[in-house]
Amino acid sequence: MATKKRAHELGVAAVAKRAGVSTATVSNTLNRPHMVAPATQARVRAAIEELQFVPNRSASALRNGSGRLIGLVVPDIVNPFYAAIAKVVATATRERGYVMALCVSGDDAEVEMAHFTMLAEQRAAGAIVVPLGADTSRLARLRLVDAHPVLVDRRWPVDDGCSVAIDDERGGFLAVRHLLETTTGAVAIINGPLDIPQCLERETGARAALGAAGLDPDQLITRTVAEMTIEAGETAALELASQTPGGVFTTNDQLAVGAIRGFARAGVRVPDEVSVVGYGDLALATESLLPLTTIRQPKDLLGRSAVDLLLGEIESAGKRHHHEAVLHDPSLVVRSSAP
Repeated sequence: MATKKRAHELGVAAVAKRAGVSTATVSNTLNRPHMVAPATQARVRAAIEELQFVPNRSASALRNGSGRLIGLVVPDIVNPFYAAIAKVVATATRERGYVMALCVSGDDAEVEMAHFTMLAEQRAAGAIVVPLGADTSRLARLRLVDAHPVLVDRRWPVDDGCSVAIDDERGGFLAVRHLLETTTGAVAIINGPLDIPQCLERETGARAALGAAGLDPDQLITRTVAEMTIEAGETAALELASQTPGGVFTTNDQLAVGAIRGFARAGVRVPDEVSVVGYGDLALATESLLPLTTIRQPKDLLGRSAVDLLLGEIESAGKRHHHEAVLHDPSLVVRSSAP
């Protein structure tokens, strides 16, 4: 081990000499690039390439007490929302000198726990987690080895840790307010299970919009589906067609695309007879034959905020750290399905 460490130190010294910088600057370029000016980074990386120097990350991890590994734990990667978050987090962590390990729980609590265990055993520096449900007790496995967890797309008490989320009550409010302002007749919601915090919050916001308009929130027609898929949205719309609502709010874009398909099958024209508002502003919102009016979630901001919170906590090791709960605002994007 001593020989390897010495060889590593000689390599760093050679890179520093070739680049005309200190060994500390080489170390910062490798481990804390945000602390080094871009031009200096370029010189150091050019020297590394010329000398074909391979940094010893395991030695650095032993010295610093943590590695450069960041876990991203999500329920699935087929959902375009999680795929977009993963892309942003992968880029942001790489820019800061870390490596992201993508862990997909598959909506299975045992698999999620296995990922937490693996990240702990690998001495990950931290993890960005979209947890399954409201129970976050499994995150304790990470804290046993000082791996810092940050929740994304979920909220928890600020005393428990950092989190970043979207104001989903506001999103539901914006969607239904738009339907009330632009349509006549009843308003319906096609929603996922209410034990999913976002689904509950979006419906709470929808009911608040009715109340703000002087209407009884209980007038909201509700359809709850087990899975938030295109197929489920289609089935729910077929059931709603006979009730002829003037507007339908769906709590994700997949449900909205399915709802439009279901109304078409029932002979109900969108948006002439019923308007549909989705949620998420995923790629399919603009790619569908009838572009979706939807609630935009700032996915890039969500992912980068999570990385900033996590690395801020990691890099403040030994100093007093104050957890933050960041809440980003959604916005309404008006397109053809609910003009």
